Amino acid sequence: MMKRRSSEEDDHMERTYKKIEIVGISETSFGDATQNAVAKACQSLRHVDWFEVTEMRGLVEKDKVKEFQVTVKIGFRLEDQPA
Repeated sequence: MMKRRSSEEDDHMERTYKKIEIVGISETSFGDATQNAVAKACQSLRHVDWFEVTEMRGLVEKDKVKEFQVTVKIGFRLEDQPA
């Protein structure tokens, strides 16, 4: 006997996302670089629901860490999708 899905399960399964990749930079930390990337994405995109850090690297100048860089995948729900 098949179990009927609830409307909540149906809503979850019908979501469709687009994924973009951006780079966040900070002179302070990888965490701040991630926050900067997500904040900027939220200013430009609607329905941002998740992020994934895929790379971490830094810039070295004069034997010191100058900046922290993170590559971040940002997932945002396409228009006309349930919240």
